[in-house]
Amino acid sequence: MSKIQIRGIFLAFVGVAMFSLSLPMTHWALETYSPLFTATARAVIAAILAITFLLIAKERLTPPSHRKEFFYTMAGAVFGWPILIALALQRTQTAPTAVIASIMPLVTAVIAVLRGHEKVSKQFWVASILGTAILIIFTSSKGPVNSKDLIADLLVIGAVFASSFCYVQGAELTYIYPGWKVISWVVIAALPITIPSSIILWFTNERSHHLTTHAWVGMLVIGCSSMYLGFIPWYQGLKDAGTARGSQIQQLQVFGTLGWSVLLFKETIPSTTLICTIGIVVAVTWALFARRKQS
Repeated sequence: MSKIQIRGIFLAFVGVAMFSLSLPMTHWALETYSPLFTATARAVIAAILAITFLLIAKERLTPPSHRKEFFYTMAGAVFGWPILIALALQRTQTAPTAVIASIMPLVTAVIAVLRGHEKVSKQFWVASILGTAILIIFTSSKGPVNSKDLIADLLVIGAVFASSFCYVQGAELTYIYPGWKVISWVVIAALPITIPSSIILWFTNERSHHLTTHAWVGMLVIGCSSMYLGFIPWYQGLKDAGTARGSQIQQLQVFGTLGWSVLLFKETIPSTTLICTIGIVVAVTWALFARRKQS
């Protein structure tokens, strides 16, 4: 494995570590705000940060080309995943949602390979499927997994495909532009939709709610970290490590989320978590170091 690939694995891990804050911080934000408002407002927060960085760097605020590719990335990252997941969580509990979302790293790898940009070996697929299976078993043990709501399940599946596709498309754009510019232009391009949506939601529903410290801290973190800063090392990591391989690191995200839950919510972790963690680490390591398919 080359130094660039090792750097990519490290950067992807940093991105996943930042993404692991998303669920606990969203939990805090929902103390005051609705799921739909958290989805639109966090994109506005990310765009404010992006505009600031681009102005400091004296860069243009819109991409010079590849607008179609940026649109596809925006559709998945800003709208597809956040809104579909928010709608699903309004209909069902977290556990069944987490079980379906566990397939995201595998779906990302499949999309990357189908688009013809990567070749992976049979060992990689075995390792990826093994890790996905362990993750599904683990998330299934955290609560009731039968949502009894087909629409909710379809919403989660749609969210998974939207997120996986935007990961692949965003990583491809990183071959042309630096990762920080990619995510900056993505969230800025969404402003004509996210700003009016956030304003309408605020005046029709949100402003009547009691604002808690947890809520505004949670909203700020998911806007800055989950929607913006986390994507910078994530996109670069996927590019350097290979999207199919790098995406498998996201299987570790659930355990990062559990770690934050212990620190922030004083939740207890059962002993089975350690066993599942070891299994996932082994599977991810196997997938990362599996030999590439020979041409």
